[in-house]
Amino acid sequence: MGLSIAVGMLHDQARNDPEGLVYHRRAFDRLGAALGAEGIDWQEPPLDGPAQDPAFSGGFPYRHLTRLRRVLALIGRGEPVTPAEEDGPGWERDCELIQDEASMFASHLICHADNAGYYVPVDFADPLFLPADADVAGAGMVGSTQRLLRELATVAPALGISPAEQGAAPTPAGPFEPEQYAWHQLHRACLASLAGGHAIVFH
Repeated sequence: MGLSIAVGMLHDQARNDPEGLVYHRRAFDRLGAALGAEGIDWQEPPLDGPAQDPAFSGGFPYRHLTRLRRVLALIGRGEPVTPAEEDGPGWERDCELIQDEASMFASHLICHADNAGYYVPVDFADPLFLPADADVAGAGMVGSTQRLLRELATVAPALGISPAEQGAAPTPAGPFEPEQYAWHQLHRACLASLAGGHAIVFH
């Protein structure tokens, strides 16, 4: 199993999944209402004109996301970024480091559910924690697309990703391949989110 990511997903559902369309429209309505209660004016763009392909659709294994979060946590602590050793003695310590960073409630990459939830194209400083009664997927944790994009820019040099490569498809490159793959998927999702005003949906 792994994480699926979509941007502009209603267009695909309007064509292929009527029940899913109803479900996610309601979910977006709840999200928009909950954000409005926090003073954030955003709604998922409506379906106008003919159905079209999603602006972005992709995904990767959950472990890729953990490894990418690990890189940001190491950078935040001023520690060297070394290849992850998931079976090594330091992996448990690295996971604890990620949890420590999550407890700071500052990182949009780290403070987000692994398998559900949203990033919206609004620039706000800290991740949002919406109340349980708002019934927003991902335990109510919502990130900013703009802030996620900035955090991706922060980790790019440590992964060997240059500005010229940021719009290109990833190519296998040694021990950081999982992190690079997750990085490119999230980067493409951010660009699509900003271009169309859509939420990034983890599902």
